[in-house]
Amino acid sequence: MGNYKYIDKESKLSEEQKQFYEKNGYLLVKNNVSEELINKVCQRFVDFCNKKVEVNVITVMKDPSLKTKGVQGELLINKIQDFLFDDVFWEYARDKRVIDIVEGIIGPNITGAHSMFINKPPNADPGASLHPLHQDLHYFPFRPADRIVASWTALERVDEQNGCLYVIPGSHKGSLYKHDYPKGYKNAMYHGVQGYDHLAKVHVVMAKGDTVFFHPILLHGSGPNYTQGFRKAISCHYADSKNSYFIDVHGTSQENIAHEIEEVARKKGGTIPFVDIWKAKSRLVKGLPGVFQNLESHL
Repeated sequence: MGNYKYIDKESKLSEEQKQFYEKNGYLLVKNNVSEELINKVCQRFVDFCNKKVEVNVITVMKDPSLKTKGVQGELLINKIQDFLFDDVFWEYARDKRVIDIVEGIIGPNITGAHSMFINKPPNADPGASLHPLHQDLHYFPFRPADRIVASWTALERVDEQNGCLYVIPGSHKGSLYKHDYPKGYKNAMYHGVQGYDHLAKVHVVMAKGDTVFFHPILLHGSGPNYTQGFRKAISCHYADSKNSYFIDVHGTSQENIAHEIEEVARKKGGTIPFVDIWKAKSRLVKGLPGVFQNLESHL
C-alpha cells in the first residue's frame, strides 16, 4: 500500500491504477463508457447541429477556419460547453462507470464543474484544429488542484491522424505556468504555455469508449485532424465539493482568462464575476454540496 498524494485515501482503485496516476498524472481506462451512451450523446450533438433539438448548453464554438467555407452544422461546430443542465449530456457526467473512477481519485463528494463535447471536423486549418500545450487549471478559479480531475472519453477511435490527446507524464507534479495565445493563434480562449514543447510527449491512442482521467496541472494538448472523418470526444471536470474553495485570480497569471470569460458574459447581457460564472454552470453529482452550490440558479 502506498502513501498517495494525488489519490483519495479511501480510494478503491487498484494499486496498479493508483501508482500509475500518482506517477504520471493520468490514467487510461479501457472500455469505460457503454456504446449505448456514446451513441446517445453523439446523436444529441448531431441533432443539435442539425437544429432538430434545443440543447441546454451555455457556449457553442465554431471552427474559425471553416466559417468562410460554406459548411454548416457538424462540419462547422467544434465544441459545445457547459452541458450539465442538459438531460442527455448529463447522463455522461453522472455515469456510474465514470464516477467510480472519479471518486477513486478525488473522493465521494463530487461536483461537475466544466463540461465539453469536442468535435474536430475535417478540412479545418491545422492551426485551428489543434489545441496547444496547456494546463486545465489555468481556467479554474478553484482549488485545491489535487482534488480536481478530468474525464475525457473517446466517442470514436482517436489517434495521431485525427488529433488524439498527448500528455507529458509526471508534469502534474509541477506548478501552474503562465498561459497566453501562441503566435498565430486561431481559436478564442485556446491559451497555451510556451517553451515546453521539447518535453517528451505520450500520444494517448484510444478506442471508442475508452476514458482518460487526468490531473488539472498535467501538461497536455491535441493535434489537428488530418482525416476526412471527425474526432469526437466528451469531457467533464470534477471537483471535490466538500474541500474546494475559490481564489481571487486578480494579479495572477489567470487574470487574462478571467477577463475574457467575463467579457463573453457581458456580451450575452450579464455582468457576472468570474467565480459566480463557475458556480452557475456547475452541478452536484454525488455526495455533500460545497462552495459551488451556494448560488441559487444556473445560467
